[in-house]
Amino acid sequence: MRRLVPFAALLVMLLVGLSCNPQPPVEALPVLGEVQDFTLTNQNGKDYGMNDLRGRIWVADFFFSNCPGPCPRMSTLMGDIQRATSDIDELRIVSITVDPERDTPDAMKAYGERYGAIDGRWYFLTGPQSLLHRLASQDFNLFDVDGSLQHSTRFALIDRQGRIRGFYSTGENGSYARIPEDARKLLAEATAAR
Repeated sequence: MRRLVPFAALLVMLLVGLSCNPQPPVEALPVLGEVQDFTLTNQNGKDYGMNDLRGRIWVADFFFSNCPGPCPRMSTLMGDIQRATSDIDELRIVSITVDPERDTPDAMKAYGERYGAIDGRWYFLTGPQSLLHRLASQDFNLFDVDGSLQHSTRFALIDRQGRIRGFYSTGENGSYARIPEDARKLLAEATAAR
């Protein structure tokens, strides 16, 4: 019986010690830029922009529906991200065209359906080339929308305040696989700030 008392005391001390040493805080994602106000047209022909995205976490990319190169892979990966973050109600996926002449709302809607886009969760946006250029070159600091249809293949993660918190490569062994985890970090960060 005497041997149990020291063991019980040791167990209590261990448990108290664990409760006094919480896990270290999760490292915050850096702020890499900020997306300014914008309003574009979505795949349903309705206005959509920062007024709809402010207060939400979102993932963005640039694409065009007739792309024979990287866009099909990128959209497949976005579909994977959509499924992997299905438990994050506030997360939105935003694909912005670099081909506003051909990417009408109907064309974007058909494109989204091919990749399993969930309406109300994954938005495809088009608008004036000048605004698309500003978003791509100034806000995201990725490339120029100049009619050449050249565009970045990186994804961006944006927080509730419209701040860019990460860029992710989409190539083989790309960093895109970290997006669900990083989105959850932003969610935890926002919850802790309340």
